[in-house]
Amino acid sequence: MKGTGTHTIGRRKTSVARAFVRAGAGNIVVNGMPYEAYFGRKTSQLVVRQPLELVEALEKFDIKLVVSGGGKSGQAGAARLAIARALVEINGELRKPLKGEGFLSRDSRAVERKKYGRHKARKRPQYSKR
Repeated sequence: MKGTGTHTIGRRKTSVARAFVRAGAGNIVVNGMPYEAYFGRKTSQLVVRQPLELVEALEKFDIKLVVSGGGKSGQAGAARLAIARALVEINGELRKPLKGEGFLSRDSRAVERKKYGRHKARKRPQYSKR
């Protein structure tokens, strides 16, 4: 992808997405594949499109996403944050509507680590009275 554009990073859970945004016809490519093929679930496709639909810029930009780590759901959330940040970098007036919908907030929730003496992070072994 050549030409002038914007590069931003978004994170969610253990996923990282790098977005390269430039003026174009509305093509969204994820790791070399169309985003519809990469994100099989309609909900993940919707999450990736959300910032563009909010500012009515679905057919104004070509977006190349490089995602890694985590699962598809986390990658879609990371991509949404990266795209929203890129749109703000391109046009500062878009910050207020994107911030209002929460697209510029990094969702810091992640899986809690397993502790020793426990089955999972908080699940205790079964209690035996006798």
